[in-house]
Amino acid sequence: MTNYFGSCLCGTVKFEVKGDFESFYLCHCQYCQKDTGSAHAANLFSQSAKLSWHAGADAVTSFTLPGTRHNKSFCKLCGSALPSTQIPGLLVVPAGCLDTKISILPTAHIFSSSKATWDEKLECVPKFDGFPE
Repeated sequence: MTNYFGSCLCGTVKFEVKGDFESFYLCHCQYCQKDTGSAHAANLFSQSAKLSWHAGADAVTSFTLPGTRHNKSFCKLCGSALPSTQIPGLLVVPAGCLDTKISILPTAHIFSSSKATWDEKLECVPKFDGFPE
């Protein structure tokens, strides 16, 4: 069993996940594009891991899109995506909120039929170690 630690951008919320992730999906659905502001969400899923809030639990809020199972938990202060337990029996952890390195690689791209039109051939785009000058 592995312990993972994470936090929000402003540092108000700190948490720990005890256990392992069964899957890691890169979701390209339109809902995930909207709530991440990016081409896809990168979420880890577990049916057995346990979530503990170490600090800032009162700063965590959630939004569920009416008529769907699409949910996002986030810090009220900085807006950072945080783990969600809104779907019974399932822990969903945005990979980017973890401070502990993960060894699991993405399991699959999902909802790829909704993929952003600009999310193609990204390996050909120039790469910089920092902000380009």
